[in-house]
Amino acid sequence: MSAHLILTVIGDDRPGLVESLATTIAAHQGNWLESSMSQLSGKFAGIVRVSLPEAQTAALKAALAALPGLRVTAEEAQAAAAPSGSRRLKLSLVGHDRVGIVREVSQVLARHAVNVEELATHTASAPMSAEILFHAAAELTAAPGLDARALIADLERISNDLMVDINLDETIRS
Repeated sequence: MSAHLILTVIGDDRPGLVESLATTIAAHQGNWLESSMSQLSGKFAGIVRVSLPEAQTAALKAALAALPGLRVTAEEAQAAAAPSGSRRLKLSLVGHDRVGIVREVSQVLARHAVNVEELATHTASAPMSAEILFHAAAELTAAPGLDARALIADLERISNDLMVDINLDETIRS
């Protein structure tokens, strides 16, 4: 029988971290299914979904706990189920950086029962000025019955308050 684990990983960034993680997973017959990892302010942070034989779970957890310079937590997870009939949306946002942008956008999404599957953010200098701009890109899912017009109206309302440009597009799930 197969087990699925979600691993969260954090440590001081250095060459070889992903390799040591991948080697440990493979040594316990683990299959690296999907991940998201990045370096933020000198820290390496990531999340990984693996599958492995159930009999290897305890040994993998122990081996991961022993990796030097990394703190790894492992949570049991279900095999990923194919979403049925959900709508896939893409949100992009650009505007002057200020406190509360993510909070206000995520509150609107939650009110409309929209799930944030992926969120990537960064700040950068504006091309023609030294002002700092906040950028966000999100992959979202919603129920088939989502009232997209109401969601867009709520996002437009806060985009005026926040002085940001927000775009929402529906994509096709592959």
